[in-house]
Amino acid sequence: INISVFPPSNACIGRYILNMQITSCGHTYQRCLGDFYVLFNPWCADDPVYMDNQAHREEYVLNEHGILYEGVHKHITSRPWHFGQFEDGILDICLKILDMGASYHHGSDRDHCWRNDPVHVSMVVNHMISSHTTNSIMKIPENNDYLKGTKPFSWNGSVPVLQQWYNGRCRPVRYGYCGSLASVMCTVMRCLGIPSRVVTNFCFPCSIENPLGINEIFDCTGKNLCGKDKLWRYHCWNESWMARRDINQCCGDWQCLDPTPLETGRGSACSGPTWVRSIREGELDLDYDGHHMFSRVNSNYVGWLSQNNTKKTKFFCDAWPCGQHLITKSVGSEQFEDITGAYKYELGSVKNKEAYYRAYRRIHPGYCNASNCHIERELSSLKNPFLSDSGINMRLKMANCPMYGEDVQLHWLLENLHSENKNLKFNLCAQIITYSGCPMDQFWKDTVNVTLGPREVKKIPLCISYSQYGPYLCDHNIMKVVAVSDPECGEVLMVSRDIVINRPPVIVKLLSQPRLKVPCTAEISFCNPLQEDMKNCIMTLEGCGLFKEPMTIDLGTLASNQQARTIVEFTPYRLGSHRLLANFGCHKF
Repeated sequence: INISVFPPSNACIGRYILNMQITSCGHTYQRCLGDFYVLFNPWCADDPVYMDNQAHREEYVLNEHGILYEGVHKHITSRPWHFGQFEDGILDICLKILDMGASYHHGSDRDHCWRNDPVHVSMVVNHMISSHTTNSIMKIPENNDYLKGTKPFSWNGSVPVLQQWYNGRCRPVRYGYCGSLASVMCTVMRCLGIPSRVVTNFCFPCSIENPLGINEIFDCTGKNLCGKDKLWRYHCWNESWMARRDINQCCGDWQCLDPTPLETGRGSACSGPTWVRSIREGELDLDYDGHHMFSRVNSNYVGWLSQNNTKKTKFFCDAWPCGQHLITKSVGSEQFEDITGAYKYELGSVKNKEAYYRAYRRIHPGYCNASNCHIERELSSLKNPFLSDSGINMRLKMANCPMYGEDVQLHWLLENLHSENKNLKFNLCAQIITYSGCPMDQFWKDTVNVTLGPREVKKIPLCISYSQYGPYLCDHNIMKVVAVSDPECGEVLMVSRDIVINRPPVIVKLLSQPRLKVPCTAEISFCNPLQEDMKNCIMTLEGCGLFKEPMTIDLGTLASNQQARTIVEFTPYRLGSHRLLANFGCHKF
């Protein structure tokens, strides 16, 4: 007997048991034929997650390999990630996540009725990633302290995270960051049949008091002081494709889901789902957390100089607008796709201003009847004056692309826009900044007197040696260089540059052609570029379809310029396109 099951498009997802009942000669027999799973189906036109483009389905549902984009908006870095949604046991783990989070929106889960709605399923998954009080999948370290767990940036994929959570009695895995949280969520959503992707937003504001304003405070040396607001260098979240019946959508579109708990003024919480188009249009009353998502791509930057902790002055600067660069992996390509236009209209355009005014009135009820001109005047009064308004243009330009162990070379460009001499005194400094905008050690300071003749352009070379920044960099590979004029000379001018220090590459070379269930070898090599020993060196290898679990190799201590070569053997256990990932760690990073 061949039995075919055709579940309706509104069936609840989950594991089902199939029983057969036979009645013969007055006797009834029951037999369990087995179990089967029902998932959302993006190939079915009646399903709320239907996606009509085959190439998009292959990328956002079937692809197990992804790329995370990090760094800063002027220096974007990338690293591969294994989603692994088809690995053994992952589907059962994803359904366990729904079981554990069932009470998030519903007092009980006895009828499972919400499991046919991708909106509610996505909200439960979003909540379970890091916001659940006791059983969340992953935790973010407090105050950048992760000594009691795994380094947040050492994960290569979602599978070890989900397995550790499941095997650890559903206790949070320590530790992750926004990129790993969004990627784990992407794995769960793709596994359940919901098309999903990871998005990175550069210059991401996190403000507690003013939703549409982000404040950074500096002292007279240029040091970034730790205030309530944080300007994240980048932030990752998840987008999922679905038709939202709750807001009367007749066809699918991208919905924004942010699993990272962020401070909102009413406590920390994750966000979404929010229709991406409603963010662009400023229609904040339409959706969940619309005002939070709008502010994260439209906040205004305000920089302040603090003098003796009593007086704050706005300085002249050319600030990069928040949320001006949002990217994700391209379909069928290793390159990134710029999707900023999906979240906001072109900066300064009529539609961009209309959307902003519309959102401003909803976020600030006191302006609900204010004219556009009134709102524009209010915004203008909050912004920093441009450098050109002071008669001076400045910028910091990279002269090299430094790798760990190399000196940082910059060119400081100054231009006098006026026809008279300018005599200025500048304080320069450099300090480590975490990706989440937390200022750390200030490790370099200098003072420079600059004289500019009428209309003169001057280029001043700056050098920060590895011996100066190396002891402080640790896992945070971002530093901030600032030049600020002495307030006693008159108007305060400021220019800054975020710099990414690239980590040394790990080289993977296959020594034989991979075949299913046939042993294969690869050579993994790494060279210590520093003029000092690297201690506690560890290489972690991972690959969907290649390793059942991550392989860790202890390399011990690597001397200066020493190259470590390791031959590893593995046996591919399933067909498909596989990728071998190697991650290197030591006492330095």
